[in-house]
Amino acid sequence: MRSGPVEVSGFPQFRLTAAILTLRDVSEFLVEVYVTRATASSTVPGSEDVMVAAEKLSAEGTHVRLLRSILVPEDETCFYLFQAQTSDAVREAATRAGLRFERVVEAVAD
Repeated sequence: MRSGPVEVSGFPQFRLTAAILTLRDVSEFLVEVYVTRATASSTVPGSEDVMVAAEKLSAEGTHVRLLRSILVPEDETCFYLFQAQTSDAVREAATRAGLRFERVVEAVAD
């Protein structure tokens, strides 16, 4: 199989095969972090910090990506949604980011 651009009608087109294979190999994982209402803004690392930790881990060869975070102050919970090949990769990224998480579970989108 060829990789790289393919000439189609005079315009280069990139093959999507590698991207499709990569998407099939990753799952989404939800990280739960419990926080108190009073200290939620000061004790939970921001999304930017968590994203940087995931990017550094990815640069080392373990692909992890933070998709989004959701703070639910009333429930004293913060959720981080990651995309990765394994839950261990997500745990490592969360640990490096300083998250004190209760659990990491696979999430299934509909």
